[in-house]
Amino acid sequence: MTYVIGVDSSTTATKAVVWDRDGRAVCEGKRELDLVIPQPGWHEQDAEDWWRSTAGALRQAAGGVNASEIEAIGLTHQRESFACLDAEGTPLRPAILWLDARAVKEVEECGSELLHEITGKPPDTTPALYKLLWLREHEPDVLERTARVVDVHAFLVERLTGEWRTTWACADPLGLLDMKTFEWSEEVLGHVGLERAQLCELGAPGAVMGELRSDVAQELGLPAGIPVVGGAGDGQSAGLGANVTTPGRAYLNLGTAVVSGTYSDAYAWGREFRTLSGPLPETYTLETLLQGGTYTVSWFVNKLAGTDAARLGLELSDEELLEAAAARLEPGADGLLAVPYWNQSQTPYWDDYARGVILGFRGHHGKAHIFRAILEGIAFEQRMMTDGVASALDQAIDLFLAVGGGSRSSLWCQIIADATLRTVTACREVETTSLGAGMHAAAAIGWFDSIADAAAAMSGEGPTYEPDDRRAELYSRLFEVYREIYPSVAKLFPRLSAALEGEPTQAR
Repeated sequence: MTYVIGVDSSTTATKAVVWDRDGRAVCEGKRELDLVIPQPGWHEQDAEDWWRSTAGALRQAAGGVNASEIEAIGLTHQRESFACLDAEGTPLRPAILWLDARAVKEVEECGSELLHEITGKPPDTTPALYKLLWLREHEPDVLERTARVVDVHAFLVERLTGEWRTTWACADPLGLLDMKTFEWSEEVLGHVGLERAQLCELGAPGAVMGELRSDVAQELGLPAGIPVVGGAGDGQSAGLGANVTTPGRAYLNLGTAVVSGTYSDAYAWGREFRTLSGPLPETYTLETLLQGGTYTVSWFVNKLAGTDAARLGLELSDEELLEAAAARLEPGADGLLAVPYWNQSQTPYWDDYARGVILGFRGHHGKAHIFRAILEGIAFEQRMMTDGVASALDQAIDLFLAVGGGSRSSLWCQIIADATLRTVTACREVETTSLGAGMHAAAAIGWFDSIADAAAAMSGEGPTYEPDDRRAELYSRLFEVYREIYPSVAKLFPRLSAALEGEPTQAR
């Protein structure tokens, strides 16, 4: 037996999973990551924790098998997050993460159709581009001292191999690439005030970035010299792990954010989606994004609805208990609708002022109703976003391949099928993002003839959920109400923000 390791350095933890040739998880290592919120809307991490958590996860994973049988390491990571480093590779300030929303004014002042067309990214606080502009305005000394701006992938590649390299499928979410050429955009860099020398060398997804250094190999308990293979950002990697390598299928990552993407071999850009490099070289992933996924569910459980089920003698988590109660309710949560913009709105509105809305409260509503309304609201949002992509591409999207923790909820998967009018199939492996990194590694060392062949051979499917005609009809009526909520209240969000800040403002 021989194995590859897929490393997924996400927002809250790094996981290193050992995969066999059939795409079965053999063992894994995991280390948590701290998230710092110095001000409301700001999200930062110590970039050194990216390496510490990765090293710890790799050591644990390598200890679960005969380490001499591990042939390669593949990498994937949280996207858009970046660090500013000095000439020695030491972070000059905490890394700024993808969900950081400090750059609202920079988006308003500098976002343009031209930047959108070049980068494939609609004006939004998510890409690093606008946060770099924020640094230029508020911390100019940091950028003046910055020798290198790196994504998470590049930071880890250097620690593992000594090479400052990344792939264009890892770097493009930063918003600094020309998506037609997969090269750093001189025009965008000039806009930000960065030089090409401050960025890393780019390679194709699935390319070997370098070999594992002997000193690092000894520290981790891995064979020295094995290839470290570049992957793609975590969303695209999850799509590869789900075998989304042809049109008509979309991955649906039910994680902290709800991210869905479909395959395209041609470049396209529009407000209905954001365009990313695909995990197959010189292809594209057209992606929708809702930042409030299981984040919103966990918020409700932790802040408002926790029951401490264990104290009741139940071998259930709070989420499982609420899900059991919500499953007993009819679709529509007895007239309660939730617009899940707890973390702003991305596709298709791209509104940094947007906030969550719950509409329809009556006295009989309780925790289970709110819980179900949140699940249904996310499903309605996914229908609206996917319909928009399908219309823009003039291409049907009939199947969601669900990944992430939420894919293990039969209630949520069935709600999504009924509300979106599409089949939902849960992927066999929950760690599909890491599996995508493993597929890149497997193809690079010759287990398969291509990355697409690796995806076909190593992926697998679990339960399938088909839309139910009766529930789908009811959800379609409710969807017509749901889709009008945000447009009806959108003008109030900037006024609310201005009222809190004591500043006059005009509605968008």
